[in-house]
Formats: sequence, C-alpha cells, structure tokens
Amino acid sequence: MSVTAMPNKSSRQQKLDEKAAKKAALSGAFSASTANIHELYQLSVQNVEAEIDFVDETFEQIRGRKAITLREDFCGTGNTSAEWVRRRPTNTAVGLDLDQPTLDFGHETHVAQLDADAEKRISLIHRDVLAPGDASGSDCVLAMNFSYWLFKTREDLRNYFSAVRESLGADGVFFLDHYGGSEAMLEAKEAKKIDDGPGRVFTYVWEQKHFNPITGEMECRIHFKFPDKTKIKNAFVYNWRLWSMPEIRELLNEAGFANVVVYWEGDDEDDEEEGNGVYEPTLEGAADPAFISYIVAYD
Repeated sequence: MSVTAMPNKSSRQQKLDEKAAKKAALSGAFSASTANIHELYQLSVQNVEAEIDFVDETFEQIRGRKAITLREDFCGTGNTSAEWVRRRPTNTAVGLDLDQPTLDFGHETHVAQLDADAEKRISLIHRDVLAPGDASGSDCVLAMNFSYWLFKTREDLRNYFSAVRESLGADGVFFLDHYGGSEAMLEAKEAKKIDDGPGRVFTYVWEQKHFNPITGEMECRIHFKFPDKTKIKNAFVYNWRLWSMPEIRELLNEAGFANVVVYWEGDDEDDEEEGNGVYEPTLEGAADPAFISYIVAYD
C-alpha cells in the first residue's frame, strides 16, 4: 500500500507569505511581513488626539491653568508624549518604559519627526515607572491603555500609586483609564476592520484568552489580519489583573490622593450602544456590558 505524502503546510504557507510580502512591498500595502506591529497598534488602539484633549481640558478645569509638563508612564512608542509637545511651544514630555525596542521605534517614528524645537522638549527613557528619577515634578502623569494592570496585588498597585503621588508636582494630576463591564470577564474575541487609506487596511483582533474569576488574572492578546490572507498572531500578549473600579478608587485613596473622580462617557443620541466621546465626572455609571472610562486623582 502506497501513501502519498501531503504537502508540508508550514512550507506552503511560507511560500504564500513570501509571495504576499513581495506583492505588498511593491504596492506599499499592509501585509504580515511588511507591517510594523507598533504602527498597527497605534492605528487600532490609540487616539492620542482625543486623549490629550481630555487631559488638557480636565487639568485646566481642576487647576485653573494650562498644564505644561507631562509624564507618560508605560509610554511604549511615546505617541501620546509626542502629541503633547506638539500642542504648545511651552509643553514638555517625558515617557518611561522598560521595552527598549519599542522606545527605539518611538524615537524613529515620533521624536525624530518633530520639528527641532519640539524634539528638544521630549524624552523617552528606559526606566521603571517606580523609579522616575528626574522625570518627577510633572503637572500630569498618565497611565493609559490599562498598562498599570500589570501590578497584580493590592500592595504592588498601591505602591505604584504612591510613587506617582510623590513624584507629581505641587498641583499635579494623575490620569488613568479603566475598562470594565461583564464582558471584560469573558473569554472571547472581537474583530474590527481598520482602514487608514489605500493599501493600509487590516483587521484588528482583540482576544481575551483566559480569565480566572478567583484571582482576577487575565491573559489578553492582539492579533492582526490582512487582506492578502496573511496574519500576525500574538503581536501583543498581556498578563494582567482585571481591577474593578471600586478597588482602584480605594487604592488611590489609600495611596494618599484626596480626590478620586471617575469621568464617564455619555451616550450617543442616535445610538445608545455607542458613546459620544464626552466624559463627565459622576458617581453613577450605567451597567453597560463593556465600558471605558477615565479616573482622575489629585490632592
């Protein structure tokens, strides 16, 4: 009895990927072998313009003046810091992160693209957020994209919050974002098509791979798919603790912050399931299955 060998799937896929890469290189289109995961992340996850709008306006409402100095913790590529220094010629920004390759990408794609004056007003530093060093005394400290969830115990998270409070300026304000709702505890995938112009089209896939309801620990992943059938699996993998809003508010108070205010997004008048992008301070939120809000802490 003779057996016909099946083609090696990985080898076949490799040839298909190579063909797709050559085509993508010629056309400039996104493909698994040509796209940069940090650029894809920025296009699918971040909206630094809206984020800085919120920080800028909220700080002025609280303190009665414009903020000048900003520190971006877990800054990644420093995309938010770059947006901050573009806003006003007086603004300065420092970004802290422990991943040097990501910081290098940020230097190349953000810092180096600023004009000469703005480039002098931004620094991306390879440093632990618990030891900010000369990156202290800021008007604003940001911990966005749920990055602080890497602290998995109450003690560790409280210590981080305390370190932030100690390193803020005299009238500084701490800004965080938060993700919650019943869907945050599901093991599920959600796909979203991103269209950034001709050839710059891809699908962003958010996967909540695992959740332990006893410890609150969760594993989340980001994948990218492209029109030429190529994909980047596990582009980003996060091992976090899902912190509830009450826990975070309590820990911020325990860390010494006198004021901890939640800013909740309003509903779109035409679609109640969508937000309107306007965040207002409140003590009562809707029991939505999924929501993203801001938390603002200050003395």
